[in-house]
Amino acid sequence: FKVSGMSCAACSARVENAVSALSGVDSCTVNLLTNSMAVEGNLSDEEIISAVRKAGYDAKIKETAKKAAEPEIKRSPLLIRLISSAILLIFLMYISMGHMVGLPLPSVITPFTAGILQMALSLAVILINNKFYINGAKGLFHGAPNMDTLVALGSFAAFSYSVYELVLTGMSEKAGDMAAAYSHLHSLYFESAAMILALITVGKALEERSKGKTTNAINSLLDLAPKTARVIREGKEHELPIEELVVGDIFTVRPGESIPLDGVILSGSSAVNESALTGESIPIDKEIGDSVFAATVNTSGFLKCKATGVGEDTALSRIIKTVTDAAASKAPIAKMADKVSGVFVPIVILIAIITAVIWLLSGATLGFSVARGISVLVISCPCALGLATPVAIMVGSGVGAKRGILFKTAEALETAGKTNIIVLDKTGTVTEGEPEVTDIVPLNNTDEAELIKIAYSLEAMSEHPLGRAVCRYALQNGIEKRAIADFKALSGSGVSGELSGELSGERVLGANFKYISSLISLDLEVQKAYNKLANEGKTPLFFAKGERLLGIIAVADKVRSDSKSAINSFKKLGLRVVMLTGDNEKTARSIADKVGIAEVVSNVLPEGKANEVKRLKESGRVAFVGDGINDAPALTEADTGIAIGAGTDIAIDAADIVLMHSRLTDAVRAIKLSRKVLTNIKQNLFWAFFYNSVGIPLAAGVFITLLGWELNPMFGAAAMSLSSFCVVTNALRLNFIKLDNYKTEGMPLEKASDTEITIKENDNMRKIIDSYTIHVS
Repeated sequence: FKVSGMSCAACSARVENAVSALSGVDSCTVNLLTNSMAVEGNLSDEEIISAVRKAGYDAKIKETAKKAAEPEIKRSPLLIRLISSAILLIFLMYISMGHMVGLPLPSVITPFTAGILQMALSLAVILINNKFYINGAKGLFHGAPNMDTLVALGSFAAFSYSVYELVLTGMSEKAGDMAAAYSHLHSLYFESAAMILALITVGKALEERSKGKTTNAINSLLDLAPKTARVIREGKEHELPIEELVVGDIFTVRPGESIPLDGVILSGSSAVNESALTGESIPIDKEIGDSVFAATVNTSGFLKCKATGVGEDTALSRIIKTVTDAAASKAPIAKMADKVSGVFVPIVILIAIITAVIWLLSGATLGFSVARGISVLVISCPCALGLATPVAIMVGSGVGAKRGILFKTAEALETAGKTNIIVLDKTGTVTEGEPEVTDIVPLNNTDEAELIKIAYSLEAMSEHPLGRAVCRYALQNGIEKRAIADFKALSGSGVSGELSGELSGERVLGANFKYISSLISLDLEVQKAYNKLANEGKTPLFFAKGERLLGIIAVADKVRSDSKSAINSFKKLGLRVVMLTGDNEKTARSIADKVGIAEVVSNVLPEGKANEVKRLKESGRVAFVGDGINDAPALTEADTGIAIGAGTDIAIDAADIVLMHSRLTDAVRAIKLSRKVLTNIKQNLFWAFFYNSVGIPLAAGVFITLLGWELNPMFGAAAMSLSSFCVVTNALRLNFIKLDNYKTEGMPLEKASDTEITIKENDNMRKIIDSYTIHVS
């Protein structure tokens, strides 16, 4: 929902509490930065909107993400109010304080006349900025005073007291006591009543502009999407707005143009630059049948495509939704600020009253006592508390999105940085996930071609990466498969089935060493062959027909080019690194040794991965990085689930963070970014609390007797305005953080000394020079 009428954290707390109190609401999160509200539960939109309105605000269903451009200050009503107020304030300050600096006043202006002019100008400024009074009164009427209530009370108190002093000025002047008249004139606070409103408006304008900058990441993503597309309908090409296209439309893309929709190529071929989505600058060759995505660029050939995703169903839209959802959600650290904000304003009003009463009882004048109470009201700002977390989350989410790191929620952005243990799946995470057949060992007089044929027949029905390697090998060598009946996938162990047409009805089996050895007695020679292959870091797959072992096909997976670099970085961050795999111990250990992982848990079934993560959580916060369907339980169980972007949809859905570039080094960046954001939030909260902890006593006059420090209400209003601006500006610093030392999109080169080199070439290649591994993009 889009919520209107909120001005500070007390407002967002009021709305959140009002909706949360409804029967059927499971959770409600209100974001002051984006003026949005997310509600989970089983009740109608009308009920929710009604509850918001009863709380004194308004709400409506939020529309699909559209560009939220940086506020146009030039056309903003806020700026018009500010300019009008400033012009009136110039005359007001001239009349009230001009004589103090030697500026002449017309001789016809008497103390009472000067006071009347001040009141008129002050009243004009109040009318221009009546929004503070209206919103403040609404909040007070609904039992939920907010920042506008503080501002309105401060301004009203100053104006009311000044009217009282103006009456005394007139009475003294009429009685001929000009000394008393001038004394009362100097006690007027009309300029404060007006200046408070103007300064808060300045702060609001600065805050709005800064808040607008926090949406730049989302805006830049929205800018990527083309606004029109050329569609073929009824044999003719038409240029139509994107909104009018539907799934199944045929569209064309010329060289140099952006692809408007997600689709599949029907004719043509080209190199497509997908850097907008993946960050990779090297164009990817696309042919008939390949998928293309909205906002990517067709660099060469003419393409004719069929739309498969439009509107919110495109990859770009899903990225934008992920970023906006994360910005709209609430991090756990924000709960403390929310609790404080909810009771902050009533407490401040009470402190202001007590302050004025204490000064009166101590013998101070009414004017001085009122000024102290007004100062307390106008210097207290719950906005800084309310903005401390969401602005940092918004900017952090945007920074991550630009680097291909998608945080699904604010909680994920916070908890990732608190990770103590990083658990890595092997296949597809530490390794490429595209293994290749390396050895074929026929046994028991089995023909090699027959071994491959049976293996291919079985693995063709499997989705396992190791099985796909066998299939690729068979296709490359022209091996034909046979039909399989009653196929079964043995979770974490292998596959089985029955060869169609076999009179004997014997089953064929493909399995790992542990499972096959539980069914068939393996002689010493077979065990030696297994040990040799496993020690070389290969995964032996055993194939049998009935009780007869047919042979072994060894498969090896290449280590990702950035795995060692990422693991070294995890260690530097102080994380305990664990590799978790369903593979055998020897193969797992071989891969672990190559990348520098000391702790390995092997032979783990999919359900066992989640149990292992649960066990590790007893020792600290766990982040799990995986990519397969079998990783989904572990991703869900972990404190933070991180999915490699090239993985399965199920893994991505189960994860808290998605790495779109499919690079393990991005998991390092995600944790670093989370830590930076968390630090920024803590800084914001510290300054928000520190500001009020020092500001309120200063405004109340605590330091007058100790140090002689006295705060004018106008300076209190200025300080209140700047507090929120400073918090937002501090969060914007996150845009400039450096998550690594890489200077190009390529991976760094690493040696034991952690030397890093980057090289740019036109071709993708990998070179080994001396003891350096150079990855070139």
